[in-house]
Amino acid sequence: MGIVAGLDSSADSTRIVVCDTDTGAVLKQGYAPHPATGSDVDPQAWLLSLGEAAEGGLLEGVEAIGVSAQQHGLLMLDAGGVLVRPALTGSDKRAQAAAADLIDAFGGRTAWAQAVGSVPHCGLPVAKLRWLARTEPEAARRVAELLQPHDWLVWQLLGRPARRTTDRGAASASGYWSAATGEYRADLVELALGHQVRLPEVIGPSEPAGRTPEGLLISAGTGESMAAAFGLGVGVGDAVVSLGASGSVLSVHHEALTDPTGTITSYADATGLHLPVVHTLNAVRVLRGTAEMLGCDLDELSALALKSTPGSYGLVLLPYLEGERTPHLPHTAGTLSGLRRESMKPEHLARAAFEGMLCGLADALDVLRGRGVEVRRVFLLGPAAGLPAVRAIAPALLGAQIVVPQPAEYAALGAARQAAWSLGAARGTQSPHEPPPWPSAASQIFEPGEELAVGQAVRQQYIAVREATHPGAFEPGGAG
Repeated sequence: MGIVAGLDSSADSTRIVVCDTDTGAVLKQGYAPHPATGSDVDPQAWLLSLGEAAEGGLLEGVEAIGVSAQQHGLLMLDAGGVLVRPALTGSDKRAQAAAADLIDAFGGRTAWAQAVGSVPHCGLPVAKLRWLARTEPEAARRVAELLQPHDWLVWQLLGRPARRTTDRGAASASGYWSAATGEYRADLVELALGHQVRLPEVIGPSEPAGRTPEGLLISAGTGESMAAAFGLGVGVGDAVVSLGASGSVLSVHHEALTDPTGTITSYADATGLHLPVVHTLNAVRVLRGTAEMLGCDLDELSALALKSTPGSYGLVLLPYLEGERTPHLPHTAGTLSGLRRESMKPEHLARAAFEGMLCGLADALDVLRGRGVEVRRVFLLGPAAGLPAVRAIAPALLGAQIVVPQPAEYAALGAARQAAWSLGAARGTQSPHEPPPWPSAASQIFEPGEELAVGQAVRQQYIAVREATHPGAFEPGGAG
C-alpha cells in the first residue's frame, strides 16, 4: 500500500485528492480558489492556490503526485526561462481572427486536420501564438520556449530543472503536435510565431517527469479532459458527453482519426490510446433559452417536458442558437418546425428543447460512429445530466446505455491514478503498459430498452427537418 495525490489546477481553482495506490480510495481532499482569473494570469497564482489547497499536512506521507491542469493555456518563456508575459488561459477568445488567419495561411481546414488532427480555433495555443505575433510583436520576438499549464506546474514542483516535459494528451491539444505521428510540427509554430522555439519533451503515460529534491515522484501529468476520462475509468467502447452551455462528445479509440473536414479533433489520452472529440456549440444554452421563454427554471422545464410525449407532437427544434460547429454552420440560427395548433403548448416546446439538444449531440456521436468508433456506453457529465428529462430521453436518442456518474473530482482522480501508475512502474510492482485497475466511477445506469425504436423515430423526424433546412450540412464542404 502507498499514498499518492492528484492535483487538478482548473481555470478557477485547485483541487487535490489523496488516494490509496491499490484501491483508489480517496483518503483526503483539499480545495482552494485561484486568487486571479481571466485571460492573462500570473501563474504564480496557481502555485499560491496549490499551497493553500495543501495546507494542514494534506500531502503528508504522499509518495507521488500527478498534475492535471486547464487545457489550451500557454506560457511563453525567454531564453533564460523567465516568463515573457502573463500566461494566456484556455478561455481567452482574442485569437479568433488569428485562428482564421492561420487556417488560410496553411492551406485550409483539411491541411490542418491532416497535419495535426485539429483545426485552429481561438483556444488553441498555436492560435494564441499568431495573436501574440500580431498584437505584441516585441514580446513575441523574445519567446524562446513554450509550456502549457500542466507542464509549467510540473516544472515548478520539480524545482525548475533543465529538462522540461509534457505528455501526449496536453501536446495533442496544442495545435502543433500530432497524435497520429507522435511528432511536433515545428513549422506550424514558426508559421504562427515567426521563429523556432524550444518545446517540452513528450513522455509516456507511466513515465515519471522526475523527482523533487526530497525524492517525491512527479508523474507525466496531462490535460483536464484526459485526466477526467482516466479518472472516470472510461475505455474502448465508451463515449463521454459533456453537457455545458456548449457540448462535446469524446470517445476512447485505438487510433488517431484524421478527419479532413476538421469535425473530429484528434486528441491523445492519458493511457497511450486516443480521444477523438466532436464539439457542438449548443447544449444546455438551448434548455436555458427555452426556460427563459417559458418563464421557468431548468427543473420546471424538465417536469414540463415529461408531460409531453416522444416527438413533441411534431415540434422539432434545431438547436443552432449560436450557429453550430457540428455540422459546420457558423452563421445559422435555430429553427422551430412543426407548429400546429395542438402542438403549441408549453410542455411540447419544453420537450422539443430536450430532444433538439440531445439530437444535436447524437449527430456528433454519429460522426464518431461513422468512423468506426465503437460506442456501447455513454457517460453523461455536467449538472444537466441530473435532470429527469435528460435521463428519460437520452438513452433512446443516443442509442446506448447511459451512465450518469456521481459528482466527484474526476480530473484530480485521474491525475492521482496516473501518479500511482508511475510510482508502481518505477518500483516494478505495476506494468508500465497497464494502469492500476482502480474501480470505475459510482454511477446510475439508464438503458434504452423498448424505447429505442421510438427514439429512432424521433431522430428521423429531427433529421428530416435538419436536411430540409440545411441540405448536405454533414457532407464534406457542406452547408455553412
